Amino acid sequence: MDKIIEILERMHPEVDFNTCNTLIDDKIIDSFDIVTLISELSEEFDVTIPVEEIVPENFNSARAIHALIERLLEDE
Repeated sequence: MDKIIEILERMHPEVDFNTCNTLIDDKIIDSFDIVTLISELSEEFDVTIPVEEIVPENFNSARAIHALIERLLEDE
């Protein structure tokens, strides 16, 4: 999860990603951030994030993103 937090902190260093669980709900990250994040996660973890997984629940917190990546890696 540290790598995910590093990626998020590069985009928004002012946010505590260890505790924040409303990244989408509170509009902390926007659609441009999501595109950037998906690109960086795909490169870092060598996964493809399918369109159907691009939903707010999967990106509302670092933990949710981590769970998504783990799930995708298990499915490979």
